[in-house]
Amino acid sequence: MSGKKRILSGMRPTGALHLGNFHGALANWVKMQDEYDCFFFVADWHALTSDYEDPSAIKASSKEMVIDWLSVGLDPDDSTLFVQSSIKEHAELFLILTMLTPVPWLERNPTYKDQIIQLENKDLSTFGFLGYPVLQAADIIMYKANGVPVGVDQVPHVEITREIARRFNYLYTNVFPEPEAILTQTPKLLGLDNRKMSKSYGNTISLSESPEGIRKKVSTMVTDPQRQRKNDPGDPDVCNVFSFHKIYNAKDRVDTINEECRKAGIGCVDCKKEMAEKLIQALAPVQEKRKFFEENPDKVDEIVEAGNAKARKTAVATMEQVRDAIKMS
Repeated sequence: MSGKKRILSGMRPTGALHLGNFHGALANWVKMQDEYDCFFFVADWHALTSDYEDPSAIKASSKEMVIDWLSVGLDPDDSTLFVQSSIKEHAELFLILTMLTPVPWLERNPTYKDQIIQLENKDLSTFGFLGYPVLQAADIIMYKANGVPVGVDQVPHVEITREIARRFNYLYTNVFPEPEAILTQTPKLLGLDNRKMSKSYGNTISLSESPEGIRKKVSTMVTDPQRQRKNDPGDPDVCNVFSFHKIYNAKDRVDTINEECRKAGIGCVDCKKEMAEKLIQALAPVQEKRKFFEENPDKVDEIVEAGNAKARKTAVATMEQVRDAIKMS
């Protein structure tokens, strides 16, 4: 192992990755590869917490997600990419940790309460859904990660992991470091309807979206709600299309659009058309790499198997220590 600190993070394979996934996590993962010893995993068991009734799409989505990761710049020479369910030690550590995790810790998890409300069309009254922070803790401390890259809203998840690691170390022996939350900066990027970009809302632009698809979706984006006609002055500060311009367009052009919008010098239709073309240009190299991996699926399988082998070696060593600690080796 290098002298770098280790980080770990994962994503649930619930469909095509979109711009929200990229700017919310993937872009930071790519940057972190130079600084950290990175472990990134496909959280397919986590997907079962909400999709247990019909898990048929999880396996296909897992491979597609890895292709997206490779396409945006995750490098298997710099990062360990693996599938959670391929490392059975995760299940064993999860089981052990459930024995010592107080239920009130899980019930106070703000995401638990929020998801119950947001996903009211699904029956989430299961032990798996209540206990998924424990599985998440097992995922993290299995690899003795020093940090977990998260947004501010996910800090409570890391705190539960720290509490579980601390309780294990107190009850038995000091096996696990307490991982720190590594706060990542993410640009303000909402979905087509100005809500959070989410597959469940149907308001996303995927990383694999065709140019025609991008143009069509961008044309439906919500802009300044107060601007009813082209000759009305607009407010770029409340326009999500302008948020995209700030990411994908040149700074001098962004400044010009800012000025022109405020004096009705540019209409929303033309503004959207320009932004769509900039987005298409930005995604072109990602989609070119994606095409390579789609045409070479065996290469993707090789990368995942190599990552699984590396992750498994670490997990086996950790579980030997855990079994020793609980006197069940």
